[in-house]
Amino acid sequence: MSSPTSLLIRRARIILPNGESLVGDVLTRDHTIVEVAPEISAATPTTEIDAEGLTLLPGVIDPQVHFREPGLEHKEDLFTASCACAKGGVTSFLEMPNTRPLTTTQQALNDKLQRASQKSLVNYGFFIGATADNLPDLLLAKPTPGIKIFMGSMHGQLLVDQETALEAIFAQGDRLIAVHAEDQDRINQRRKEFAGITDPAVHSQIQDNQAALLATQQALRLSKKYQRRLHILHMSTAEEAELLRQDKPSWVTAEVTPQHLFLNTSAYAKIGTLAQMNPPLRSPHDNEVLWQALRDGVIDFIATDHAPHTLEEKAQQYPNTPSGMPGVETSLPIMLTAAMQGQCTVAQVTQWMSQAVAKAYGIPNKGAIAPGYDADLVLVDLNNSHPVLREELLTKCGWSPFEGWNLTGWPVITIVGGQIVYEKGKVNTQVRGQALTFRH
Repeated sequence: MSSPTSLLIRRARIILPNGESLVGDVLTRDHTIVEVAPEISAATPTTEIDAEGLTLLPGVIDPQVHFREPGLEHKEDLFTASCACAKGGVTSFLEMPNTRPLTTTQQALNDKLQRASQKSLVNYGFFIGATADNLPDLLLAKPTPGIKIFMGSMHGQLLVDQETALEAIFAQGDRLIAVHAEDQDRINQRRKEFAGITDPAVHSQIQDNQAALLATQQALRLSKKYQRRLHILHMSTAEEAELLRQDKPSWVTAEVTPQHLFLNTSAYAKIGTLAQMNPPLRSPHDNEVLWQALRDGVIDFIATDHAPHTLEEKAQQYPNTPSGMPGVETSLPIMLTAAMQGQCTVAQVTQWMSQAVAKAYGIPNKGAIAPGYDADLVLVDLNNSHPVLREELLTKCGWSPFEGWNLTGWPVITIVGGQIVYEKGKVNTQVRGQALTFRH
């Protein structure tokens, strides 16, 4: 047996599970936090970090990413994506099924888990994707955080937009269902109306607020009918937020992306098709309502929907351009920048990016700095700011919609399972994350 490794972080401002902060020390042994105190006098630790002036947060759990492996590795792969995670303070991720082959069977899920065990520097979990006819797999595949349903803006097998197919999935089993809520009929109809327009700003009109609202209403209706655990992915509109404010059963959760909080349709004029994503960017009014819903707990947490495409793919003319943008490297600093500007608190950021995600997906021992929890941690510097620079990004696609934005709270050190995976610009590529488990 190898001897246990220990890590002692000294003099950090620690964000505690109750939202309060403590200037003190954290001791980890192997993968676990063993002590949190104003001062720890431990036997000589394997590694000691002087964190004076830095803030210690639980590692970010990003519950919606597209890391493109297998089948689309020219955009991203599990190694490059996990390096980007480490740099961004993301210590765990939940990845989506629209790879090639699709993650719609136990075999495909096993393949991803095997790949991640060899390549991922951070912890990982993978959704099982719904088709119109893979119900046995949806009921039995494991381990998985839940079932992903594309109700719209998808084509091929993963598009499940017929009420009968949707009802069959909601009616059987008790596994969490996460929906990409856009109404495909409305999108198809509006594509015809706006055909021939090559300005990417039209994307937000084709896949409009109404398309999102219709699908969210349908998912909510089915969830209530069957008392089925429902999660609404990347909520983007004021209308959806108000719907949930009026009618949100205890078993329903929702998330929002930094893009839908900080970017709006004005971004098309600045960055063109780099601003194209699904669901699309909305109006400044939608930004404001989503922010308020997040602060009020109507929206439960943050996800990036990290969905990289190459600059070459994005340089085509709309509508031949793919939708999606990267985000794991910038999500924590952009939220911490908002906190430093008074839009929220640092404690709320840790709630939205760690604690609430672990709770919603039943991920044990994650998302908080307390004895017995996993030693997934990130030290950030809230006193310095630094711009988002293309040449410093670790995502394989090599760009960000936030390029040039001056952000604070960049990770200085990221720790996964008690091991330093990122420190001051350097990634330790020897670290490997673990497969996440889910209590449902």
